[in-house]
Amino acid sequence: MGHPKQTSSVTPLRAMSRAVSFAAFGCLLLSQTAAFAQSASSQPANSRSAASQDNRTTYNTAPAAGFDDDTAAPAANGTTANADDAQQRPAIPDAQAGDDITGSILDEDIRRLNTREAPLDEALPRRRAAESASTEETPGIPIGTFVLRPSVTQSINTETTKDGNTTQRRAFLETDAAATLTSDWGRHQLTVTSEGAWQKNVSGEGEEQPSFKINSDLRLDLPDDTTAHLIAGYNFYREDTDDPDAITNAAQQSDVQEFSAGASVQRDFGILRGTTALALTRSIYSDAKLSNGTTVSLSDRNQTTGTLRGRVGYELSPALIPFIEVNIGRTVYDETQDSAGYERSGHSYGAKAGVEVDLGEKLKGEVGVGYEMADFEDSRLSSIDTATLDASLLWSPIRGTDVNFDLQTSIQPSTTAGESGYVSHALTTTVTHQLRDNLVGTMIGGVIWRDYPTDSTINDELVYTAATGLTWNINRYLDLTSTLGYELTTRKEGTDSQQWRAGVGLKLKR
Repeated sequence: MGHPKQTSSVTPLRAMSRAVSFAAFGCLLLSQTAAFAQSASSQPANSRSAASQDNRTTYNTAPAAGFDDDTAAPAANGTTANADDAQQRPAIPDAQAGDDITGSILDEDIRRLNTREAPLDEALPRRRAAESASTEETPGIPIGTFVLRPSVTQSINTETTKDGNTTQRRAFLETDAAATLTSDWGRHQLTVTSEGAWQKNVSGEGEEQPSFKINSDLRLDLPDDTTAHLIAGYNFYREDTDDPDAITNAAQQSDVQEFSAGASVQRDFGILRGTTALALTRSIYSDAKLSNGTTVSLSDRNQTTGTLRGRVGYELSPALIPFIEVNIGRTVYDETQDSAGYERSGHSYGAKAGVEVDLGEKLKGEVGVGYEMADFEDSRLSSIDTATLDASLLWSPIRGTDVNFDLQTSIQPSTTAGESGYVSHALTTTVTHQLRDNLVGTMIGGVIWRDYPTDSTINDELVYTAATGLTWNINRYLDLTSTLGYELTTRKEGTDSQQWRAGVGLKLKR
């Protein structure tokens, strides 16, 4: 068989040899060009001509076709390598030799054509929430290591009360004062809060409702994940006409003073959290004034109550802590028998199980279900027991909106002859919404169910409350406030009562 016809003027072996030669020459030329570019970019402008001259000298001395074993090989930067240069130049690591020869050290993402897209929180800096006039805190008044933030609100109000066929109207001035004193210590903290209201009728008739309360909380940060609280407080108010224990047809109801003190210790035992608390409350009642000018002594209602409470929680996670809680209490009246001859001192017991929730700004609080009972030393007074459902939650569905949900079940003793008391189920919901940067709206709705025992001569009562308000922040130190409220008390037997109230005022804060 004949050989295939050659289509080229050179044999395949010669073609391969020439191709290898051309490839070697091309690689040498590219490496020298890249080295020249790197040298030119790394040197100052006034030394670029000298570098070019050094590179031309290197090209003239280097062999054109290859390197002999006895000849000096070109260095990576295009200059002839010798012993002195080897001592002066640091060695190039193998991992970076390719990058240094090409004149650049590139990140892997830069060399890729389809680079990854950075997440939004990496691409853009995190924004700080802009403070508005409604959320910005006043600077306060420095007092040593404390900061005092006081406020005073002056308002004019109108009130209409209807009880059966009797209607009363009044216009009154109200001055509300509040203050918060907070320590600025590196360890521990003391917080004192106070608020009070003073009313003065300017027209019409109706009972004025003054009030004042102050509470202090000293937090002690102890070793071994232990926190202690020492609390004390004072509360003054005038009993409401719609209170079940209020004196009928009194011109002025009793003034009530409550003194409170307590201590609690909380400690973490790994995933377990234990709390022990002791609370004491002292209540003092003044005489009630009748419409004919006489007074009725209510000193038989003065009492002292102590409660011991214990709680154990299991930390499933920092956001979810189930718990169980038990409490025992003792109530002692100053007088062994009240004006009707009943011994009202007694004991109370309770237990519940629930869960604490802490999801940051979105949701926090606790929910619990349990059982509570109160008995009395007088056998003529029947014991009161009830299932309890308690909840205290703060929910923020969207930024600028807060929903406060509060549900409390409690046993309230009575001073009516033959009555031991009733169970109070109170539900209150408060919604606060920031309508604009300097305008905040508030809506409050609630219901109280006074559930009397089946053998009681008093029928159950329902109290409905609804209120709305607007606060316009004129600046950091001055607010314009307005309120509108309604309260309805319904009874199975007897007349219902209603109350309307509206007001507008100015709030000065520091």
